[in-house]
Amino acid sequence: MKNALLVLAFAASSLSATAQQSAAKVPVATTAAAPAGYTDMMAATITELTSTGDPAKLLEIVSKLERAAAAAPTDWLPQYYQAYGRMLACFTSKEEGDVKDKYLDQAEASLAQARKLGGDESELLVLQAYIYQARLGISPMARSGKYSRMVAEVLGQAKGLNPANPRIYLVEGNNLHFTPKMFGGGPEVAKPVFEEGKARFAAFKPANSLAPNWGERQLLSRLKAYEQPSPTQAAAK
Repeated sequence: MKNALLVLAFAASSLSATAQQSAAKVPVATTAAAPAGYTDMMAATITELTSTGDPAKLLEIVSKLERAAAAAPTDWLPQYYQAYGRMLACFTSKEEGDVKDKYLDQAEASLAQARKLGGDESELLVLQAYIYQARLGISPMARSGKYSRMVAEVLGQAKGLNPANPRIYLVEGNNLHFTPKMFGGGPEVAKPVFEEGKARFAAFKPANSLAPNWGERQLLSRLKAYEQPSPTQAAAK
């Protein structure tokens, strides 16, 4: 279980820049009162965020997003991406569990602020579920019973709001993939969920340049792994 969660942590740093939300579901960023160049600055910062797995770099980018939030205090997206960056830092950091939990406490605080600013609830719920997976990864044996269930519950809420959100199926598939077979999980149970996610990603169209757009690359990597022979199959050849 611990090794499986390490794989999840590695995969969390392999991010996508291709999936988007539909305009009908995604609140457009409130940038009317933002300074000139705000959108370009945010777009560049998001690109940085989705292009690194280095925890120190991730936290530097989070600091940029804090400044963006101050510059555009009515826009939910800087808060959302702060939460996302801190979650990634938790997954990739080698620090002790209490430090990682603090990253996630801060991530949840940013997520709460994004909700107050009217952020897309389906996206916020998916990120909350991913934060729960990060909490589980800090201590898999002690936390799996609690947080695996919480991930499933929150994703169910996200799916009820917007079943077309492809990130739901990435996080759901991850949750199933790393759940032991004796508890109803495993790679084969996760595979059809990842396949549905692939179809959802293919159907999505960009809402705007700043909308949440991570996940497709990781999901396709998951599916690619099914094409490789298992150690048992390889040994039999």
